[in-house]
Amino acid sequence: MLSPDTIQRGQHVMAVCNACRYCEGYCPVFPAMEKRLIFSKDDLAYLANLCHNCGECLYACQFAPPHEFGINVPRTLAEIRLESYEEYCWPRAFASLFRHEAVKAAALTAIGISVMLVAFTVAAGVDIWPAHPVGDFYRVVPHGVMVALFGITGGFATVALAIGCRRASKSFQASGTIPIAGPAADGGPAVQGLLDALTLRHLHSSGTNCTSSEEQRSPWRRWFHHLTMYGFALCFASTSVAALYHVVFGWRAPYGYGSLPVVLGTLGGVGLLVGPLGLFALRRRRDPALSDRSQAGLDESFIFMLLMTSATGLLLLAFRGQPAMAVLLIVHLGFVLALFVTMPYGKFVHGLYRTAALLKYASEART
Repeated sequence: MLSPDTIQRGQHVMAVCNACRYCEGYCPVFPAMEKRLIFSKDDLAYLANLCHNCGECLYACQFAPPHEFGINVPRTLAEIRLESYEEYCWPRAFASLFRHEAVKAAALTAIGISVMLVAFTVAAGVDIWPAHPVGDFYRVVPHGVMVALFGITGGFATVALAIGCRRASKSFQASGTIPIAGPAADGGPAVQGLLDALTLRHLHSSGTNCTSSEEQRSPWRRWFHHLTMYGFALCFASTSVAALYHVVFGWRAPYGYGSLPVVLGTLGGVGLLVGPLGLFALRRRRDPALSDRSQAGLDESFIFMLLMTSATGLLLLAFRGQPAMAVLLIVHLGFVLALFVTMPYGKFVHGLYRTAALLKYASEART
Protein backbone atom coordinates (compact mmCIF):
# COMPACT_ATOMS: atom_id res chain seq x y z
CA MET A 1 0.00 0.00 0.00
CA LEU A 2 2.98 2.36 0.35
CA SER A 3 2.83 4.38 -2.84
CA PRO A 4 5.95 5.01 -4.96
CA ASP A 5 5.65 8.76 -4.28
CA THR A 6 5.52 8.21 -0.52
CA ILE A 7 8.48 5.82 -0.65
CA GLN A 8 10.51 8.26 -2.76
CA ARG A 9 9.70 11.16 -0.43
CA GLY A 10 10.60 9.09 2.63
CA GLN A 11 13.88 7.96 1.08
CA HIS A 12 14.77 11.58 0.28
CA VAL A 13 14.07 12.74 3.84
CA MET A 14 15.96 9.86 5.44
CA ALA A 15 18.93 10.30 3.10
CA VAL A 16 19.26 13.97 4.10
CA CYS A 17 18.84 13.10 7.81
CA ASN A 18 21.40 10.31 7.53
CA ALA A 19 23.92 12.73 6.08
CA CYS A 20 23.25 15.38 8.74
CA ARG A 21 22.67 13.34 11.92
CA TYR A 22 22.15 16.44 14.05
CA CYS A 23 19.03 14.91 15.66
CA GLU A 24 20.52 11.54 16.55
CA GLY A 25 20.06 12.12 20.28
CA TYR A 26 16.35 12.91 20.16
CA CYS A 27 14.63 9.53 19.76
CA PRO A 28 15.14 5.95 18.52
CA VAL A 29 14.28 6.87 14.91
CA PHE A 30 17.67 8.41 14.25
CA PRO A 31 19.93 5.70 15.78
CA ALA A 32 17.84 3.14 13.85
CA MET A 33 18.16 5.23 10.69
CA GLU A 34 21.96 5.34 11.05
CA LYS A 35 22.11 1.54 10.86
CA ARG A 36 20.80 1.69 7.28
CA LEU A 37 22.57 2.72 4.11
CA ILE A 38 19.45 2.47 1.95
CA PHE A 39 15.78 2.70 2.88
CA SER A 40 13.39 0.06 1.58
CA LYS A 41 9.63 0.09 2.04
CA ASP A 42 10.01 -2.06 5.16
CA ASP A 43 12.68 0.27 6.56
CA LEU A 44 10.45 3.31 6.11
CA ALA A 45 7.43 1.59 7.68
CA TYR A 46 9.54 0.51 10.65
CA LEU A 47 11.00 3.99 11.22
CA ALA A 48 7.58 5.63 10.79
CA ASN A 49 5.98 3.42 13.44
CA LEU A 50 8.97 3.88 15.73
CA CYS A 51 8.39 7.65 15.63
CA HIS A 52 6.40 9.05 18.59
CA ASN A 53 5.75 12.37 16.82
CA CYS A 54 7.33 14.38 19.63
CA GLY A 55 8.23 16.98 16.99
CA GLU A 56 11.58 18.06 18.39
CA CYS A 57 13.46 17.20 15.19
CA LEU A 58 11.38 19.60 13.07
CA TYR A 59 12.48 22.65 15.05
CA ALA A 60 16.10 21.49 15.22
CA CYS A 61 16.35 20.82 11.48
CA GLN A 62 18.34 23.31 9.41
CA PHE A 63 16.72 21.92 6.25
CA ALA A 64 13.11 22.34 7.40
CA PRO A 65 10.75 24.62 5.42
CA PRO A 66 11.24 27.24 4.09
CA HIS A 67 14.57 25.64 3.11
CA GLU A 68 14.49 24.30 -0.45
CA PHE A 69 14.99 20.73 0.83
CA GLY A 70 11.69 21.04 2.74
CA ILE A 71 12.58 18.38 5.33
CA ASN A 72 9.71 17.68 7.73
CA VAL A 73 10.38 14.35 9.44
CA PRO A 74 7.25 14.23 11.66
CA ARG A 75 4.84 14.87 8.77
CA THR A 76 6.64 12.55 6.37
CA LEU A 77 6.66 9.69 8.87
CA ALA A 78 2.99 10.36 9.71
CA GLU A 79 2.11 9.94 6.03
CA ILE A 80 4.11 6.71 5.86
CA ARG A 81 2.44 5.43 9.05
CA LEU A 82 -1.02 5.83 7.56
CA GLU A 83 -0.06 3.90 4.44
CA SER A 84 1.52 1.20 6.62
CA TYR A 85 -1.80 0.83 8.46
CA GLU A 86 -3.42 0.15 5.10
CA GLU A 87 -0.58 -2.23 4.17
CA TYR A 88 -1.02 -4.42 7.26
CA CYS A 89 -4.83 -4.22 7.46
CA TRP A 90 -6.96 -7.39 7.39
CA PRO A 91 -9.05 -7.90 5.35
CA ARG A 92 -7.22 -5.65 2.89
CA ALA A 93 -10.54 -4.75 1.25
CA PHE A 94 -11.25 -2.63 4.36
CA ALA A 95 -8.03 -0.59 4.07
CA SER A 96 -9.89 2.40 2.67
CA LEU A 97 -11.65 2.81 6.04
CA PHE A 98 -8.49 4.44 7.40
CA ARG A 99 -9.12 7.29 4.97
CA HIS A 100 -12.83 7.67 5.74
CA GLU A 101 -12.87 7.28 9.50
CA ALA A 102 -14.36 10.51 10.86
CA VAL A 103 -16.28 11.58 13.93
CA LYS A 104 -19.55 11.68 12.00
CA ALA A 105 -19.09 8.17 10.63
CA ALA A 106 -18.14 6.80 14.06
CA ALA A 107 -21.14 8.46 15.70
CA LEU A 108 -23.52 7.16 13.03
CA THR A 109 -22.13 3.65 13.49
CA ALA A 110 -22.74 3.77 17.24
CA ILE A 111 -26.20 5.30 16.85
CA GLY A 112 -27.15 2.73 14.22
CA ILE A 113 -26.14 -0.15 16.49
CA SER A 114 -28.02 1.43 19.41
CA VAL A 115 -31.19 1.81 17.33
CA MET A 116 -31.02 -1.85 16.30
CA LEU A 117 -30.55 -2.90 19.93
CA VAL A 118 -33.55 -0.80 20.97
CA ALA A 119 -35.66 -2.40 18.23
CA PHE A 120 -34.66 -5.93 19.26
CA THR A 121 -35.20 -5.14 22.94
CA VAL A 122 -38.69 -3.71 22.37
CA ALA A 123 -39.56 -6.62 20.06
CA ALA A 124 -38.60 -8.99 22.88
CA GLY A 125 -41.20 -7.31 25.11
CA VAL A 126 -38.78 -5.51 27.43
CA ASP A 127 -39.97 -2.26 29.02
CA ILE A 128 -37.12 0.15 28.28
CA TRP A 129 -38.47 2.84 30.64
CA PRO A 130 -39.80 0.92 33.67
CA ALA A 131 -41.59 2.72 36.48
CA HIS A 132 -39.80 0.58 39.09
CA PRO A 133 -36.27 -0.15 37.82
CA VAL A 134 -34.17 -2.75 39.60
CA GLY A 135 -30.81 -1.99 38.03
CA ASP A 136 -30.48 -5.45 36.48
CA PHE A 137 -28.75 -5.14 33.10
CA TYR A 138 -29.60 -8.71 32.12
CA ARG A 139 -33.33 -7.99 32.30
CA VAL A 140 -32.77 -5.55 29.44
CA VAL A 141 -30.23 -7.55 27.44
CA PRO A 142 -29.89 -11.21 28.53
CA HIS A 143 -26.43 -12.42 29.45
CA GLY A 144 -26.37 -14.91 26.56
CA VAL A 145 -27.20 -12.16 24.07
CA MET A 146 -24.43 -9.94 25.45
CA VAL A 147 -21.94 -12.79 25.23
CA ALA A 148 -22.96 -13.51 21.64
CA LEU A 149 -22.78 -9.85 20.55
CA PHE A 150 -19.43 -9.13 22.13
CA GLY A 151 -18.06 -12.56 21.31
CA ILE A 152 -18.67 -12.03 17.60
CA THR A 153 -17.51 -8.40 17.40
CA GLY A 154 -14.65 -8.83 19.87
CA GLY A 155 -13.53 -12.04 18.18
CA PHE A 156 -13.47 -10.40 14.76
CA ALA A 157 -11.57 -7.37 16.09
CA THR A 158 -9.06 -9.62 17.86
CA VAL A 159 -8.40 -11.69 14.72
CA ALA A 160 -8.09 -8.60 12.52
CA LEU A 161 -5.71 -6.89 14.96
CA ALA A 162 -3.64 -10.05 15.46
CA ILE A 163 -3.17 -10.51 11.71
CA GLY A 164 -2.28 -6.83 11.35
CA CYS A 165 0.29 -7.10 14.15
CA ARG A 166 1.74 -10.23 12.57
CA ARG A 167 2.11 -8.47 9.23
CA ALA A 168 3.67 -5.41 10.88
CA SER A 169 6.14 -7.48 12.91
CA LYS A 170 7.13 -9.49 9.85
CA SER A 171 7.70 -6.28 7.87
CA PHE A 172 9.75 -4.69 10.67
CA GLN A 173 11.91 -7.80 11.07
CA ALA A 174 12.60 -7.72 7.31
CA SER A 175 13.88 -4.16 7.74
CA GLY A 176 17.59 -3.47 7.91
CA THR A 177 20.81 -4.34 6.17
CA ILE A 178 22.60 -5.68 9.24
CA PRO A 179 22.08 -8.95 11.16
CA ILE A 180 19.63 -8.46 14.00
CA ALA A 181 20.45 -10.24 17.23
CA GLY A 182 17.74 -12.40 18.67
CA PRO A 183 16.41 -11.90 22.20
CA ALA A 184 18.95 -12.53 24.90
CA ALA A 185 18.53 -15.49 27.19
CA ASP A 186 17.26 -13.18 29.91
CA GLY A 187 14.65 -11.71 27.55
CA GLY A 188 16.34 -8.31 27.87
CA PRO A 189 15.35 -6.77 24.51
CA ALA A 190 11.75 -7.91 24.80
CA VAL A 191 11.46 -6.58 28.35
CA GLN A 192 13.07 -3.27 27.37
CA GLY A 193 10.81 -2.88 24.34
CA LEU A 194 7.69 -3.51 26.41
CA LEU A 195 8.85 -1.11 29.13
CA ASP A 196 9.46 1.58 26.51
CA ALA A 197 5.94 1.04 25.18
CA LEU A 198 4.25 0.99 28.59
CA THR A 199 6.08 4.06 29.92
CA LEU A 200 6.06 6.07 26.65
CA ARG A 201 9.68 6.84 27.43
CA HIS A 202 10.39 8.27 23.99
CA LEU A 203 7.48 10.70 24.02
CA HIS A 204 9.61 13.33 25.73
CA SER A 205 12.76 13.71 23.67
CA SER A 206 13.68 17.00 25.34
CA GLY A 207 14.08 15.20 28.67
CA THR A 208 10.74 15.54 30.41
CA ASN A 209 8.37 17.27 27.98
CA CYS A 210 6.76 16.96 24.56
CA THR A 211 6.81 19.64 21.89
CA SER A 212 3.61 21.53 21.04
CA SER A 213 5.25 24.31 19.05
CA GLU A 214 8.72 25.74 18.59
CA GLU A 215 8.65 27.49 21.97
CA GLN A 216 6.15 25.34 23.93
CA ARG A 217 6.88 22.07 25.69
CA SER A 218 4.91 20.31 28.40
CA PRO A 219 4.40 16.79 29.82
CA TRP A 220 0.62 16.86 29.23
CA ARG A 221 0.59 14.91 25.97
CA ARG A 222 2.43 12.02 27.61
CA TRP A 223 0.21 12.09 30.70
CA PHE A 224 -3.01 12.16 28.68
CA HIS A 225 -1.75 9.21 26.64
CA HIS A 226 -1.11 7.35 29.90
CA LEU A 227 -4.61 8.12 31.21
CA THR A 228 -6.12 6.90 27.96
CA MET A 229 -4.03 3.75 27.68
CA TYR A 230 -4.32 2.63 31.30
CA GLY A 231 -7.95 3.75 31.49
CA PHE A 232 -8.69 1.37 28.62
CA ALA A 233 -6.74 -1.40 30.36
CA LEU A 234 -8.68 -0.88 33.62
CA CYS A 235 -12.02 -1.02 31.79
CA PHE A 236 -10.95 -4.26 30.13
CA ALA A 237 -9.89 -5.62 33.54
CA SER A 238 -13.27 -4.62 35.00
CA THR A 239 -15.13 -6.52 32.28
CA SER A 240 -12.88 -9.55 32.73
CA VAL A 241 -13.39 -9.63 36.52
CA ALA A 242 -17.17 -9.27 36.08
CA ALA A 243 -17.17 -12.19 33.64
CA LEU A 244 -15.19 -14.24 36.18
CA TYR A 245 -17.69 -13.38 38.90
CA HIS A 246 -20.63 -14.42 36.73
CA VAL A 247 -19.24 -17.57 35.10
CA VAL A 248 -17.04 -19.04 37.84
CA PHE A 249 -18.65 -17.87 41.09
CA GLY A 250 -22.21 -17.38 39.86
CA TRP A 251 -22.34 -13.84 41.29
CA ARG A 252 -24.91 -11.98 39.22
CA ALA A 253 -24.71 -8.27 38.43
CA PRO A 254 -25.37 -5.54 39.43
CA TYR A 255 -22.38 -5.41 41.75
CA GLY A 256 -21.99 -2.98 44.63
CA TYR A 257 -20.21 0.33 44.21
CA GLY A 258 -17.32 -0.96 46.31
CA SER A 259 -16.90 -4.19 44.34
CA LEU A 260 -13.77 -4.82 42.28
CA PRO A 261 -15.47 -4.66 38.84
CA VAL A 262 -17.15 -1.34 39.67
CA VAL A 263 -14.01 0.21 41.19
CA LEU A 264 -11.86 -0.86 38.23
CA GLY A 265 -14.49 0.31 35.75
CA THR A 266 -14.92 3.67 37.48
CA LEU A 267 -11.18 4.36 37.58
CA GLY A 268 -10.82 3.25 33.97
CA GLY A 269 -13.82 5.30 32.90
CA VAL A 270 -12.40 8.45 34.50
CA GLY A 271 -9.08 7.82 32.77
CA LEU A 272 -10.84 7.34 29.44
CA LEU A 273 -12.76 10.55 30.03
CA VAL A 274 -9.90 12.83 31.06
CA GLY A 275 -7.29 11.35 28.71
CA PRO A 276 -9.20 11.72 25.41
CA LEU A 277 -10.52 15.15 26.42
CA GLY A 278 -6.97 16.28 27.11
CA LEU A 279 -5.63 14.84 23.86
CA PHE A 280 -8.41 16.51 21.90
CA ALA A 281 -7.64 19.88 23.51
CA LEU A 282 -3.91 19.51 22.82
CA ARG A 283 -4.55 18.64 19.19
CA ARG A 284 -6.29 21.99 18.72
CA ARG A 285 -3.30 23.88 20.12
CA ARG A 286 -0.47 21.90 18.50
CA ASP A 287 1.54 23.23 15.57
CA PRO A 288 -0.10 21.87 12.37
CA ALA A 289 3.37 21.41 10.86
CA LEU A 290 3.93 18.48 13.27
CA SER A 291 1.23 16.29 11.76
CA ASP A 292 -0.55 15.27 8.59
CA ARG A 293 -3.78 17.27 8.73
CA SER A 294 -5.48 14.86 6.34
CA GLN A 295 -5.48 12.34 9.21
CA ALA A 296 -7.42 14.60 11.59
CA GLY A 297 -10.60 12.56 11.12
CA LEU A 298 -8.76 9.32 11.86
CA ASP A 299 -7.33 10.69 15.10
CA GLU A 300 -10.40 12.54 16.32
CA SER A 301 -12.86 9.72 15.58
CA PHE A 302 -10.90 7.37 17.83
CA ILE A 303 -10.74 10.01 20.57
CA PHE A 304 -14.49 10.54 20.18
CA MET A 305 -15.30 6.82 20.44
CA LEU A 306 -13.20 6.38 23.57
CA LEU A 307 -14.71 9.48 25.12
CA MET A 308 -18.31 8.47 24.40
CA THR A 309 -17.75 4.89 25.53
CA SER A 310 -16.45 6.19 28.85
CA ALA A 311 -19.09 8.93 29.26
CA THR A 312 -22.03 6.59 28.57
CA GLY A 313 -20.53 3.97 30.90
CA LEU A 314 -20.16 6.41 33.78
CA LEU A 315 -23.69 7.73 33.21
CA LEU A 316 -24.99 4.17 33.24
CA LEU A 317 -23.23 3.53 36.53
CA ALA A 318 -24.62 6.73 38.08
CA PHE A 319 -28.22 6.14 36.94
CA ARG A 320 -28.44 2.36 36.98
CA GLY A 321 -31.22 2.52 39.57
CA GLN A 322 -33.27 5.05 37.60
CA PRO A 323 -35.88 4.59 34.82
CA ALA A 324 -33.30 5.74 32.24
CA MET A 325 -31.08 2.72 32.97
CA ALA A 326 -32.29 0.57 30.05
CA VAL A 327 -31.84 3.35 27.49
CA LEU A 328 -28.41 4.26 28.87
CA LEU A 329 -27.38 0.60 28.79
CA ILE A 330 -28.38 0.23 25.15
CA VAL A 331 -26.60 3.45 24.14
CA HIS A 332 -23.47 2.37 26.03
CA LEU A 333 -23.51 -1.05 24.40
CA GLY A 334 -23.94 0.64 21.01
CA PHE A 335 -20.78 2.70 21.50
CA VAL A 336 -18.79 -0.24 22.86
CA LEU A 337 -19.80 -2.46 19.93
CA ALA A 338 -19.03 0.35 17.46
CA LEU A 339 -15.62 0.79 19.10
CA PHE A 340 -14.89 -2.91 18.63
CA VAL A 341 -16.06 -2.89 15.01
CA THR A 342 -13.94 0.14 14.06
CA MET A 343 -10.92 -0.68 16.22
CA PRO A 344 -8.91 -2.59 13.58
CA TYR A 345 -9.44 0.26 11.07
CA GLY A 346 -8.76 3.25 13.32
CA LYS A 347 -5.99 4.85 15.33
CA PHE A 348 -6.01 2.02 17.90
CA VAL A 349 -3.58 0.08 15.69
CA HIS A 350 -0.83 2.65 16.17
CA GLY A 351 -0.21 1.52 19.75
CA LEU A 352 0.18 -2.10 18.66
CA TYR A 353 2.44 -1.34 15.70
CA ARG A 354 4.55 1.06 17.74
CA THR A 355 5.07 -1.66 20.34
CA ALA A 356 6.19 -4.02 17.57
CA ALA A 357 8.62 -1.37 16.31
CA LEU A 358 9.97 -0.78 19.84
CA LEU A 359 10.54 -4.52 20.29
CA LYS A 360 12.48 -4.55 17.04
CA TYR A 361 14.49 -1.50 18.09
CA ALA A 362 15.33 -2.95 21.52
CA SER A 363 16.73 -6.06 19.83
CA GLU A 364 18.49 -4.08 17.10
CA ALA A 365 20.13 -1.72 19.60
CA ARG A 366 22.12 -4.63 21.04
CA THR A 367 23.94 -5.26 17.76
